[in-house]
Amino acid sequence: MNKAMHRQHVGTGVVTALGMMSGTSLDGVDAAILRTDGREITGFGKSAYRSYSAQERAMIAAGFGKWHGPEVEAAAEAVEAAHLALLRDILDEDAAVELVGFHGQTLAHAPRMQGTLQVGDGALLAREIGLPVVWDFRSADVELGGEGAPLAPFFHHACARFAGLKEPVAFLNLGGVGNLTWVDPGIERPEAEGALLAFDTGPANAPINDLMQERLGQAFDEGGRLAARGRVEHGALELFLAEPYFARMPPKSLDRNDFAEMIALVGELSDADACATLTAMCAAGVAEAMQHCPAPPERVFVTGGGRHNPVLMRMLDVSLDCPVAPVEEIGLDGDMLEAQAFAYLAVRVARGLPTSCPGTTGVRAAVGGGTVSRV
Repeated sequence: MNKAMHRQHVGTGVVTALGMMSGTSLDGVDAAILRTDGREITGFGKSAYRSYSAQERAMIAAGFGKWHGPEVEAAAEAVEAAHLALLRDILDEDAAVELVGFHGQTLAHAPRMQGTLQVGDGALLAREIGLPVVWDFRSADVELGGEGAPLAPFFHHACARFAGLKEPVAFLNLGGVGNLTWVDPGIERPEAEGALLAFDTGPANAPINDLMQERLGQAFDEGGRLAARGRVEHGALELFLAEPYFARMPPKSLDRNDFAEMIALVGELSDADACATLTAMCAAGVAEAMQHCPAPPERVFVTGGGRHNPVLMRMLDVSLDCPVAPVEEIGLDGDMLEAQAFAYLAVRVARGLPTSCPGTTGVRAAVGGGTVSRV
């Protein structure tokens, strides 16, 4: 990909930024407008969603776990086309957008080995829409010894302060992979010591979605209906929790396919029992993760598609020692929080502010990732 780009700094006022996110659950592209100076959130704008077609989903999925080759190139083209289509629709309706944060699509993530790969050319998007685009958010963090994920924690810190929270809380994002952010909103700067701890909890929706697709030709377990009919196989659950990942101290991160053997663990189970067991594995990973929090959070706010699964939410409620609620309880949009996060991070990158720190990715020092492409 052509990366003939340069960094630009924007002014000191509030910026209207558009963030875009395509997660590992491969449902589609989220886009959301945010107004921010890169530190505080000053307002939320409209949001939009474009689902992937079955063909697009298959093309992108074919690139998972690969670092180069024709499958990666085809996945990149599908990602770029889908994002451009949604971008043009939004920009036709809202001419106020000044900056775009484009995450791209993660195909492979091995920060201790090859690195991390998000496909999608931000320079191409910038040329097509005539606006600066911030992208390649993770590479700088990995190059400095970080995990490159999760990247939403700085935005979670801003959200907690926007909501007026005073005590430590946790944000739990349940996308393809689960990730937890412990936040102390009483500390003003997210990069300050003790403000944040963040890490991946384990698989979330990805293995459930894969099971549904392989066995039933469905994209996901809508409303948790299949899991609700099943029984959890506790032997498989115990084998899952014996994985060395759970004993590692955070920060730590996962690739979408790091727990691919989960499907094999439930291979002999009925559809309903397999789905119930995979759902229980997600909840159990979160329960294990809570033990690493520096102090018990007052509440856990759930974002991402997993919060729409009532079976998973009940499992979390039973297994965690504090109240669990969708992030909408504090006036936020759990479907768009990740897209809003990359709008926020885009402004921080453009202003030379850090986007990750030792407590969020294990990077050696606070670092501002990302590259700005201008027309």
